[in-house]
Amino acid sequence: MDSFGIYLHIPYCKSKCRYCDFYSAPGARGVPQAYVDALLRELNKRDRRPDTLYFGGGTPALLSPGQVQALVEAAAPLPGAEITLEANPDTVTPETLRGFRAAGVTRISFGVQSADDAQLRRLGRTHTAAAAAQALGWAREAGFPEICGDIMLALPHYSREEFDATLALLQQGGCTHISAYLLKIEPGTAFARHPPEGLPDADEAAGFYLYAVQRLAGAGYRQYEISNFARPGHEGRHNLLYWNCRDYAGIGPAAHSCLRGTRRFWPDDVQGFIDGTAAEQTEGVCDAEDFLLMQLRLAKGLDLDEYARWGGRFTGAQMAFLHQCAAHGYAVLEPGRVRLTPAGMIVQNAILEELI
Repeated sequence: MDSFGIYLHIPYCKSKCRYCDFYSAPGARGVPQAYVDALLRELNKRDRRPDTLYFGGGTPALLSPGQVQALVEAAAPLPGAEITLEANPDTVTPETLRGFRAAGVTRISFGVQSADDAQLRRLGRTHTAAAAAQALGWAREAGFPEICGDIMLALPHYSREEFDATLALLQQGGCTHISAYLLKIEPGTAFARHPPEGLPDADEAAGFYLYAVQRLAGAGYRQYEISNFARPGHEGRHNLLYWNCRDYAGIGPAAHSCLRGTRRFWPDDVQGFIDGTAAEQTEGVCDAEDFLLMQLRLAKGLDLDEYARWGGRFTGAQMAFLHQCAAHGYAVLEPGRVRLTPAGMIVQNAILEELI
Protein backbone atom coordinates (compact mmCIF):
# COMPACT_ATOMS: atom_id res chain seq x y z
CA MET A 1 0.00 0.00 0.00
CA ASP A 2 1.28 3.48 -0.89
CA SER A 3 2.40 5.72 1.93
CA PHE A 4 -0.07 8.33 3.14
CA GLY A 5 0.42 11.13 5.65
CA ILE A 6 -1.81 13.50 7.60
CA TYR A 7 -0.73 16.99 8.61
CA LEU A 8 -2.63 18.70 11.44
CA HIS A 9 -2.12 22.46 11.56
CA ILE A 10 -2.06 23.96 15.06
CA PRO A 11 -1.95 27.72 14.36
CA TYR A 12 -1.70 28.94 17.96
CA CYS A 13 1.45 30.66 19.31
CA LYS A 14 2.33 32.43 22.54
CA SER A 15 3.90 35.22 20.47
CA LYS A 16 4.88 35.91 16.86
CA CYS A 17 8.56 35.63 15.91
CA ARG A 18 9.88 38.58 13.95
CA TYR A 19 10.77 36.50 10.87
CA CYS A 20 7.63 34.32 10.78
CA ASP A 21 5.10 34.61 7.93
CA PHE A 22 3.14 31.44 8.77
CA TYR A 23 -0.55 31.78 9.54
CA SER A 24 -1.00 31.86 13.32
CA ALA A 25 -3.32 32.97 16.10
CA PRO A 26 -2.75 34.00 19.75
CA GLY A 27 -2.48 30.97 22.02
CA ALA A 28 -1.09 32.03 25.37
CA ARG A 29 -3.76 29.92 27.11
CA GLY A 30 -3.19 26.84 24.97
CA VAL A 31 -5.26 25.41 22.13
CA PRO A 32 -9.03 25.88 22.49
CA GLN A 33 -10.94 22.62 22.75
CA ALA A 34 -13.29 23.94 20.07
CA TYR A 35 -10.38 23.90 17.62
CA VAL A 36 -9.42 20.35 18.59
CA ASP A 37 -13.07 19.33 18.16
CA ALA A 38 -13.00 20.78 14.62
CA LEU A 39 -9.87 18.74 13.80
CA LEU A 40 -11.58 15.63 15.22
CA ARG A 41 -14.65 16.35 13.07
CA GLU A 42 -12.51 16.38 9.92
CA LEU A 43 -10.45 13.36 10.94
CA ASN A 44 -13.59 11.34 11.51
CA LYS A 45 -14.59 11.93 7.87
CA ARG A 46 -11.54 10.01 6.67
CA ASP A 47 -11.18 6.25 6.39
CA ARG A 48 -7.58 6.02 5.14
CA ARG A 49 -5.08 5.26 7.88
CA PRO A 50 -1.80 7.20 7.71
CA ASP A 51 1.70 5.92 8.23
CA THR A 52 2.88 9.42 9.12
CA LEU A 53 1.08 11.99 11.27
CA TYR A 54 2.52 15.48 11.70
CA PHE A 55 1.46 18.14 14.22
CA GLY A 56 2.76 21.42 12.74
CA GLY A 57 2.19 25.05 13.49
CA GLY A 58 2.18 27.43 15.08
CA THR A 59 3.19 25.73 18.27
CA PRO A 60 1.62 22.26 18.55
CA ALA A 61 3.21 21.74 21.99
CA LEU A 62 0.53 24.14 23.30
CA LEU A 63 -1.83 21.16 22.95
CA SER A 64 -2.36 19.18 26.13
CA PRO A 65 -1.26 15.53 26.11
CA GLY A 66 -4.92 14.55 26.33
CA GLN A 67 -5.74 16.58 23.22
CA VAL A 68 -2.84 14.97 21.36
CA GLN A 69 -3.98 11.53 22.40
CA ALA A 70 -7.53 12.18 21.16
CA LEU A 71 -6.22 13.38 17.80
CA VAL A 72 -3.85 10.44 17.41
CA GLU A 73 -6.65 7.99 18.21
CA ALA A 74 -8.95 9.69 15.67
CA ALA A 75 -6.25 9.60 12.96
CA ALA A 76 -5.76 5.85 13.67
CA PRO A 77 -2.19 5.67 12.34
CA LEU A 78 -0.88 2.33 11.12
CA PRO A 79 1.46 0.29 13.34
CA GLY A 80 4.97 1.71 13.19
CA ALA A 81 3.76 5.13 12.04
CA GLU A 82 5.98 8.16 12.44
CA ILE A 83 4.16 10.73 14.62
CA THR A 84 5.85 14.13 14.82
CA LEU A 85 5.06 17.08 17.08
CA GLU A 86 6.74 20.49 16.77
CA ALA A 87 7.63 22.32 19.98
CA ASN A 88 9.34 25.39 21.30
CA PRO A 89 11.77 24.74 24.16
CA ASP A 90 9.82 26.93 26.58
CA THR A 91 6.42 25.33 25.88
CA VAL A 92 7.25 21.89 27.28
CA THR A 93 7.75 20.41 30.73
CA PRO A 94 8.90 16.92 31.76
CA GLU A 95 5.25 16.07 32.40
CA THR A 96 3.92 17.24 29.01
CA LEU A 97 6.75 15.49 27.17
CA ARG A 98 6.02 12.23 28.98
CA GLY A 99 2.35 12.74 28.11
CA PHE A 100 3.08 13.36 24.42
CA ARG A 101 5.23 10.23 24.31
CA ALA A 102 2.52 8.18 26.02
CA ALA A 103 0.01 9.53 23.48
CA GLY A 104 2.08 7.95 20.70
CA VAL A 105 4.34 10.77 19.51
CA THR A 106 7.58 9.24 18.24
CA ARG A 107 9.36 12.35 16.98
CA ILE A 108 9.67 15.67 18.81
CA SER A 109 11.00 18.65 16.84
CA PHE A 110 12.34 21.71 18.67
CA GLY A 111 12.72 25.18 17.16
CA VAL A 112 16.09 25.94 18.77
CA GLN A 113 17.43 28.27 16.03
CA SER A 114 20.51 29.56 17.89
CA ALA A 115 22.60 29.00 20.99
CA ASP A 116 23.16 32.76 21.33
CA ASP A 117 20.69 34.37 23.75
CA ALA A 118 21.10 37.85 22.23
CA GLN A 119 20.29 36.41 18.83
CA LEU A 120 17.23 34.62 20.18
CA ARG A 121 15.94 37.90 21.63
CA ARG A 122 16.60 39.62 18.30
CA LEU A 123 14.53 36.98 16.51
CA GLY A 124 11.66 37.32 18.97
CA ARG A 125 12.17 33.83 20.36
CA THR A 126 10.98 33.40 23.94
CA HIS A 127 13.45 30.73 25.07
CA THR A 128 17.15 30.77 25.99
CA ALA A 129 19.95 28.41 24.99
CA ALA A 130 19.85 26.93 28.50
CA ALA A 131 16.11 26.29 28.16
CA ALA A 132 16.73 24.54 24.83
CA ALA A 133 19.37 22.28 26.38
CA GLN A 134 17.00 21.51 29.26
CA ALA A 135 14.10 20.69 26.92
CA LEU A 136 16.30 18.35 24.87
CA GLY A 137 17.32 16.58 28.08
CA TRP A 138 13.70 16.20 29.14
CA ALA A 139 12.86 14.73 25.71
CA ARG A 140 15.62 12.14 26.08
CA GLU A 141 14.31 11.24 29.55
CA ALA A 142 10.77 10.94 28.15
CA GLY A 143 12.02 8.27 25.75
CA PHE A 144 11.52 9.85 22.32
CA PRO A 145 13.30 7.72 19.71
CA GLU A 146 13.63 10.72 17.40
CA ILE A 147 14.65 14.18 18.62
CA CYS A 148 14.97 16.96 16.05
CA GLY A 149 16.31 20.50 16.20
CA ASP A 150 16.10 23.53 13.89
CA ILE A 151 18.99 25.92 13.24
CA MET A 152 18.65 29.26 11.45
CA LEU A 153 21.62 30.39 9.37
CA ALA A 154 22.86 33.80 8.17
CA LEU A 155 21.19 35.71 10.98
CA PRO A 156 22.11 39.30 11.87
CA HIS A 157 25.78 39.60 12.90
CA TYR A 158 26.15 35.86 12.22
CA SER A 159 29.39 33.94 12.63
CA ARG A 160 30.69 30.44 12.18
CA GLU A 161 31.22 30.33 15.93
CA GLU A 162 27.48 30.85 16.49
CA PHE A 163 26.71 27.94 14.18
CA ASP A 164 29.27 25.71 15.89
CA ALA A 165 27.81 26.49 19.31
CA THR A 166 24.27 25.73 18.11
CA LEU A 167 25.34 22.48 16.47
CA ALA A 168 27.12 21.45 19.69
CA LEU A 169 23.97 22.18 21.71
CA LEU A 170 21.90 19.95 19.41
CA GLN A 171 24.50 17.19 19.32
CA GLN A 172 24.80 17.13 23.08
CA GLY A 173 21.01 17.14 23.28
CA GLY A 174 20.85 13.86 21.38
CA CYS A 175 19.34 15.16 18.13
CA THR A 176 18.99 12.50 15.45
CA HIS A 177 17.83 15.04 12.84
CA ILE A 178 18.73 18.69 12.20
CA SER A 179 17.05 21.21 9.89
CA ALA A 180 19.21 24.19 8.90
CA TYR A 181 17.47 27.12 7.20
CA LEU A 182 18.80 30.36 5.76
CA LEU A 183 16.95 33.37 7.15
CA LYS A 184 14.63 34.85 4.54
CA ILE A 185 12.95 38.20 5.09
CA GLU A 186 9.33 37.55 4.13
CA PRO A 187 6.77 40.28 3.26
CA GLY A 188 4.43 41.17 6.08
CA THR A 189 6.78 40.12 8.88
CA ALA A 190 8.20 42.34 11.60
CA PHE A 191 11.65 41.96 10.01
CA ALA A 192 10.24 43.16 6.67
CA ARG A 193 8.80 46.26 8.34
CA HIS A 194 11.96 46.90 10.36
CA PRO A 195 14.93 45.06 8.82
CA PRO A 196 17.56 44.14 11.41
CA GLU A 197 21.07 45.49 11.17
CA GLY A 198 24.02 43.26 10.38
CA LEU A 199 22.40 40.91 7.88
CA PRO A 200 24.93 38.99 5.74
CA ASP A 201 24.84 39.66 2.00
CA ALA A 202 23.97 36.89 -0.47
CA ASP A 203 27.55 35.67 -0.88
CA GLU A 204 28.12 35.62 2.88
CA ALA A 205 24.85 33.75 3.42
CA ALA A 206 25.89 31.17 0.80
CA GLY A 207 29.19 30.76 2.63
CA PHE A 208 27.39 30.09 5.92
CA TYR A 209 25.18 27.49 4.21
CA LEU A 210 28.14 25.63 2.69
CA TYR A 211 29.95 25.76 6.03
CA ALA A 212 26.87 24.28 7.75
CA VAL A 213 26.64 21.44 5.21
CA GLN A 214 30.31 20.62 5.78
CA ARG A 215 30.12 20.77 9.57
CA LEU A 216 26.91 18.75 9.76
CA ALA A 217 28.43 16.03 7.57
CA GLY A 218 31.48 15.95 9.82
CA ALA A 219 29.19 15.53 12.82
CA GLY A 220 27.45 12.53 11.24
CA TYR A 221 24.34 14.24 9.86
CA ARG A 222 23.87 13.27 6.21
CA GLN A 223 22.19 15.83 3.97
CA TYR A 224 19.14 14.38 2.24
CA GLU A 225 17.30 17.60 1.32
CA ILE A 226 18.28 21.24 0.87
CA SER A 227 17.71 22.09 4.53
CA ASN A 228 17.50 18.69 6.19
CA PHE A 229 20.21 16.48 7.68
CA ALA A 230 19.91 13.23 9.60
CA ARG A 231 21.88 10.44 11.10
CA PRO A 232 21.49 7.43 8.76
CA GLY A 233 18.04 5.93 9.09
CA HIS A 234 16.56 8.94 10.89
CA GLU A 235 15.27 10.94 7.91
CA GLY A 236 11.85 12.54 8.36
CA ARG A 237 9.37 10.21 6.67
CA HIS A 238 6.49 12.70 6.60
CA ASN A 239 8.28 15.47 4.73
CA LEU A 240 9.65 12.91 2.27
CA LEU A 241 6.02 12.35 1.24
CA TYR A 242 5.92 16.00 0.13
CA TRP A 243 9.23 15.87 -1.72
CA ASN A 244 8.38 12.57 -3.43
CA CYS A 245 4.90 13.82 -4.42
CA ARG A 246 3.09 11.12 -2.45
CA ASP A 247 -0.39 11.50 -0.97
CA TYR A 248 -0.91 13.61 2.14
CA ALA A 249 -3.91 15.33 3.67
CA GLY A 250 -3.60 18.65 5.48
CA ILE A 251 -6.27 19.62 8.00
CA GLY A 252 -6.70 23.08 9.53
CA PRO A 253 -6.59 26.69 8.32
CA ALA A 254 -3.74 27.26 5.81
CA ALA A 255 -3.07 23.51 5.57
CA HIS A 256 -2.42 22.02 2.12
CA SER A 257 -3.10 18.56 0.68
CA CYS A 258 -2.13 16.56 -2.37
CA LEU A 259 -4.38 13.56 -2.93
CA ARG A 260 -4.60 11.48 -6.09
CA GLY A 261 -2.84 14.15 -8.09
CA THR A 262 -4.99 17.08 -6.89
CA ARG A 263 -3.69 19.86 -4.66
CA ARG A 264 -6.12 21.41 -2.17
CA PHE A 265 -5.94 23.92 0.70
CA TRP A 266 -7.92 25.30 3.60
CA PRO A 267 -8.44 29.11 3.77
CA ASP A 268 -6.69 31.14 6.48
CA ASP A 269 -9.73 31.30 8.76
CA VAL A 270 -9.55 29.78 12.23
CA GLN A 271 -13.07 30.72 13.24
CA GLY A 272 -14.51 29.51 9.95
CA PHE A 273 -12.71 26.19 10.42
CA ILE A 274 -14.05 25.85 13.97
CA ASP A 275 -17.60 26.75 12.87
CA GLY A 276 -17.50 24.44 9.86
CA THR A 277 -18.20 27.31 7.46
CA ALA A 278 -14.75 27.28 5.83
CA ALA A 279 -14.42 24.70 3.07
CA GLU A 280 -11.34 23.07 1.60
CA GLN A 281 -10.63 24.45 -1.87
CA THR A 282 -9.04 22.97 -4.99
CA GLU A 283 -5.70 24.53 -5.94
CA GLY A 284 -4.67 22.57 -9.03
CA VAL A 285 -3.05 19.36 -10.16
CA CYS A 286 0.25 17.87 -9.05
CA ASP A 287 2.11 17.47 -12.35
CA ALA A 288 5.58 16.99 -13.81
CA GLU A 289 6.57 20.53 -12.83
CA ASP A 290 5.76 19.84 -9.18
CA PHE A 291 7.72 16.59 -9.35
CA LEU A 292 10.74 18.39 -10.81
CA LEU A 293 10.59 21.13 -8.16
CA MET A 294 10.37 18.66 -5.30
CA GLN A 295 12.92 16.10 -6.52
CA LEU A 296 15.66 18.66 -7.10
CA ARG A 297 15.35 19.59 -3.43
CA LEU A 298 16.58 16.11 -2.54
CA ALA A 299 20.21 15.07 -2.41
CA LYS A 300 19.34 11.97 -4.45
CA GLY A 301 18.10 14.22 -7.24
CA LEU A 302 15.75 13.64 -10.14
CA ASP A 303 15.34 10.23 -11.78
CA LEU A 304 14.81 11.00 -15.48
CA ASP A 305 12.78 7.84 -16.15
CA GLU A 306 10.40 8.65 -13.32
CA TYR A 307 10.22 12.26 -14.54
CA ALA A 308 9.21 10.92 -17.96
CA ARG A 309 6.43 8.86 -16.33
CA TRP A 310 5.11 12.14 -14.95
CA GLY A 311 5.14 13.49 -18.51
CA GLY A 312 8.29 15.56 -18.18
CA ARG A 313 11.35 15.72 -20.40
CA PHE A 314 14.23 18.14 -20.92
CA THR A 315 14.83 19.78 -24.26
CA GLY A 316 18.24 19.74 -25.88
CA ALA A 317 18.79 23.33 -24.72
CA GLN A 318 17.87 22.42 -21.15
CA MET A 319 20.27 19.48 -21.16
CA ALA A 320 23.01 21.75 -22.45
CA PHE A 321 22.25 24.13 -19.58
CA LEU A 322 22.50 21.25 -17.09
CA HIS A 323 25.89 20.30 -18.53
CA GLN A 324 27.00 23.89 -17.94
CA CYS A 325 25.74 23.65 -14.35
CA ALA A 326 27.77 20.47 -13.90
CA ALA A 327 30.88 22.09 -15.35
CA HIS A 328 30.59 24.90 -12.79
CA GLY A 329 29.99 22.58 -9.83
CA TYR A 330 26.27 23.23 -9.39
CA ALA A 331 24.99 19.83 -10.55
CA VAL A 332 26.05 16.25 -11.05
CA LEU A 333 24.85 14.36 -14.13
CA GLU A 334 24.72 10.60 -13.74
CA PRO A 335 23.19 7.99 -16.06
CA GLY A 336 19.45 8.64 -15.84
CA ARG A 337 19.71 11.11 -12.96
CA VAL A 338 20.33 14.81 -12.24
CA ARG A 339 21.14 16.07 -8.78
CA LEU A 340 22.20 19.42 -7.43
CA THR A 341 25.30 19.91 -5.31
CA PRO A 342 25.06 22.02 -2.13
CA ALA A 343 26.34 24.96 -4.21
CA GLY A 344 23.56 24.29 -6.73
CA MET A 345 20.95 24.10 -4.00
CA ILE A 346 21.79 27.68 -3.02
CA VAL A 347 20.87 28.88 -6.53
CA GLN A 348 18.13 26.30 -7.08
CA ASN A 349 15.53 28.91 -8.04
CA ALA A 350 17.73 30.26 -10.82
CA ILE A 351 18.37 26.73 -12.12
CA LEU A 352 14.67 25.88 -12.04
CA GLU A 353 13.83 28.99 -14.05
CA GLU A 354 15.78 27.45 -16.92
CA LEU A 355 14.14 24.04 -16.55
CA ILE A 356 10.46 24.96 -16.27
